[in-house]
Amino acid sequence: MARLKVTQRRSVIGNKQNQRHTLRSLGLKRINDVVVKEDRPEIRGMIATVTHLVSVEEVD
Repeated sequence: MARLKVTQRRSVIGNKQNQRHTLRSLGLKRINDVVVKEDRPEIRGMIATVTHLVSVEEVD
């Protein structure tokens, strides 16, 4: 199964509360934090909520 490397690129200051909670759920706390997650529909949905704050790459 593919994996996704998610990197926080922008700050959550000034964003909605649900977007802050989504980043926390992904395991991101500060700018340039990186997490690797399984490519599942739940994770894709979280990423879709915060696309303007993160960058995503596929990792094998």
